[in-house]
Amino acid sequence: MKKTDIKKLREDYSKGILKPSDLMDHPLKQFINWFEEAVDFGVKEPNAMILSTIDKNNSPSSRTVLMKESNDHGIVFYTNLESDKALHIARNNKVSVLFLWLEMERQVRMIGTATIVGNNTATKYFQTRPKASQIGAWASAQSKILEDRKTLESKVKKLQEQYKNEDVLPKPSFWGGYLIKPSQIEFWQGRRNRLHDRLRYNQLDNGDWNLIRLNP
Repeated sequence: MKKTDIKKLREDYSKGILKPSDLMDHPLKQFINWFEEAVDFGVKEPNAMILSTIDKNNSPSSRTVLMKESNDHGIVFYTNLESDKALHIARNNKVSVLFLWLEMERQVRMIGTATIVGNNTATKYFQTRPKASQIGAWASAQSKILEDRKTLESKVKKLQEQYKNEDVLPKPSFWGGYLIKPSQIEFWQGRRNRLHDRLRYNQLDNGDWNLIRLNP
């Protein structure tokens, strides 16, 4: 088997530049603008983000989740409320997220706090999901030990039979969403020779934002 020389794997980014004058006053408006550009560019799953939480031992834990809403308050994702990530957030609601859009040589980093969205909001979104995804949410005890795949598939089949005449399922009590309200957002644009542009918004005590440039 061929062994890749990892040290030689490199890209020299050249698709754009980023200046403070390019950015809006409010970072979440700027994020929405960049997100829409990623959609138009054809980035695959531009709403995929790496969510990092802190467990009970103060160890970081990361996984990929999907953003399902973005507004002037923050970004929203949905999950099993008994999953590892949810248990971490219940202990410490400080989180970070990372969006990586390699096709555009861009990334966005956020640090903020996560709070549970209202049950009505979560129910409304849950029942817009494909029926198979609703069944999957009911069937999976996310993050818990699964003895074998057949156990999960059996639960799915039982739910399919139970709800075969229904278009939507009730939302599980253990399923919901989180609003992440950022206090720091960094916009990163890849540049040649690793001299990338990094512009970071920090929220001030009065709720306003300041903008600084960081060394790459």
